[in-house]
Amino acid sequence: MQTVTKRELNQHTASVLAQVTESSDLVVTERGKPRWRVSAVLEGDSALARLEREGRYTPPSLAPAPWPRRAGGPAYTETQASALLDEMRGDH
Repeated sequence: MQTVTKRELNQHTASVLAQVTESSDLVVTERGKPRWRVSAVLEGDSALARLEREGRYTPPSLAPAPWPRRAGGPAYTETQASALLDEMRGDH
């Protein structure tokens, strides 16, 4: 990702905007700190497509893992579960 200063954007707007492409955004800095992002507007670009392009969204898998047949973890009796709850509450 390319960066330019606010002053450079102000004084050379056309040449700076020419650096923005469909696949490359531009970050504008002010006093050395990133402040704004300039990106190209794509026809029919949805919010999810934009987030995916920025790397902030991953679409779900086409072949997700199957659900387990039964819940995992140990099985407790009612007495054991009550004892564990009492211990967590501090009622012992």
